[in-house]
Amino acid sequence: MDYEEPSINSASQRDFSRARNRALWSEIWATLTGKSVDLLQFEEVQNRLRLRSKRHLGLQNIPLDKIVGTVGRYHDFTRSFLPRKTVNQERWKRISSLARGSVGFPPIEVYKVGEAYFVIDGNHRVSVARQLGQPTIEAYVTELPTSVPFDEHTTPDELDLKAAYAGFLRETRLDVLRPGADLMLTEPGNYHQIAEHIEVHRYFLGLDLKRDISWDEAVASWYDNVYMPMVEVIREHDLLHEFPKRTEADLYVWLIRHQAALRENYGGTSLSPEDTARDFLEKLD
Repeated sequence: MDYEEPSINSASQRDFSRARNRALWSEIWATLTGKSVDLLQFEEVQNRLRLRSKRHLGLQNIPLDKIVGTVGRYHDFTRSFLPRKTVNQERWKRISSLARGSVGFPPIEVYKVGEAYFVIDGNHRVSVARQLGQPTIEAYVTELPTSVPFDEHTTPDELDLKAAYAGFLRETRLDVLRPGADLMLTEPGNYHQIAEHIEVHRYFLGLDLKRDISWDEAVASWYDNVYMPMVEVIREHDLLHEFPKRTEADLYVWLIRHQAALRENYGGTSLSPEDTARDFLEKLD
């Protein structure tokens, strides 16, 4: 085995030099484009999404490209775990030598949030494994369940949107009452308006049924009888094609506002979802 060590050490040095060079160029490119190459900070994600419960999933092979952040070491590596100048070169090379040898290195430890992972222990091992082109890595996984979509494409700038949506779901329990419902907005301030829609619906539902309506019942009824009919019209007219960077929930808010404006300007009862969408589209032309 001794005769292999010089070649392994040489390869590890070469690996590190290439990784550092790639890190440098990725940071230059980030400066030119304004697109962040920073890792997500687990502590911030945990606080913003109010992640509290945990469950241990045991030892698994996880995709390396789904590891998007770390606990405390987010300044040392880029988003793709290229080593920055603060990384200890000798330690990185030592782990690279282990990876190239017959023994390998032990599993890492990670938190799982949605479909993404955050390193608890093993940042250098992730960096080396990615530099060597490995698709997966062994990890002890602890999951922190979240009600909002979260994957490897989530950026730091999107955390505000995710946090606002998580707050809306805590308020409405829509993810429990209607599993699979997706009301992600690109303008998080509009969640307040949707909550007001639900409260108004609750009031009139109580008048119709001549009884008190619980919040859960109001949320479920609003989703089934107000939100989804509008969304079905949005899909029928393919409105998202006109606004590719928006969501169905965004368009729902716009159409409800449009409906209210028509009622205020012309009087009478509200237009149907179909008529509202048609008038909205006519005014786009």
